[in-house]
Amino acid sequence: MSTLLTHIVISDGKIKRSSLEVLSHVRQLAESHGHQAEAVIIDEKASDYVDEVKKYGPSTIYTIEDPVFKNHQNRPLIKALNKVIEKAAPYLIAFASTESTKDILGALAASQDAAVLSDVSEFELTDNGIQAKRPVMAAKILSDNQAEGDKILVSVRSGSYDLNEADSEAEVIDIDFSIDDNEIKASLREIIGTSDDKIDLSEAQTIVAAGRGTKDEEGQALIEELASVLNAGIGASRALTEAGIMDPSLQIGQTGKVVSPQLYIAVGISGAIQHVAGMSNSKVIVAINKDPDAPIFDIADYGIVGDLYKVLPPFIEELKKIKN
Repeated sequence: MSTLLTHIVISDGKIKRSSLEVLSHVRQLAESHGHQAEAVIIDEKASDYVDEVKKYGPSTIYTIEDPVFKNHQNRPLIKALNKVIEKAAPYLIAFASTESTKDILGALAASQDAAVLSDVSEFELTDNGIQAKRPVMAAKILSDNQAEGDKILVSVRSGSYDLNEADSEAEVIDIDFSIDDNEIKASLREIIGTSDDKIDLSEAQTIVAAGRGTKDEEGQALIEELASVLNAGIGASRALTEAGIMDPSLQIGQTGKVVSPQLYIAVGISGAIQHVAGMSNSKVIVAINKDPDAPIFDIADYGIVGDLYKVLPPFIEELKKIKN
């Protein structure tokens, strides 16, 4: 029996949904192959999240608590993960493909002399390692990849797997940790985020994305009203962010954020390859565009051909009626 370990990412006082998606899949793999699924939480208040993680079925949860983990820093996190790996001796260590994971994955693999596959959309166990699919060329192609070795690291794109609860009475193991200030080569001076309370696109269940067709004030007002009715995050195409109409942090696509909501409503977005690369994992895609030949309709589950200024007002009113 081998151990399959999942790293649970904490961000802004919340567990990243994508980490629980990975844990759900890892637990299913462990059950079908006769292995055990375990999890690790590293945070200044790691114990606060144990009960939530137990809902997803790990047999053991390792925790490391230290004030140094209030904000992400590479060196302390790598050192902590190395301590957990030494204790748990896992065959596979799985991560959600977050920005913090991308920062540390290569260095952690080097320190563990481990094989690594990053940013995959799916993976399965093989006799000697794992087999995975990884989106490449702006997600136009899925490449087949294999990793073999005594220890393997893998990071998984958000939305690749569904959440599946399976309550467990997991054993909780607290691991002692300390790090000297002189071990931390870089210091964190400031974290600059968006100035308001926008919904985190990487965690949003619903996203309303605005394209070039919504560039005036009336179009932006309709987008904000639709998002408000649906309690959705607001995203943008590259055209709007480059024009300074919307904040760059809201850009979705190959050079922006990769999202995977349950519902993605693309308004006035043509569907260029670069944009599709960031949202093709969405469960249901609704496209609203006046061009019937827009590429977005090729991937949409539902499409509305029409002027967004005529389509959105009655659409919003019907949603309000349903909610009431």
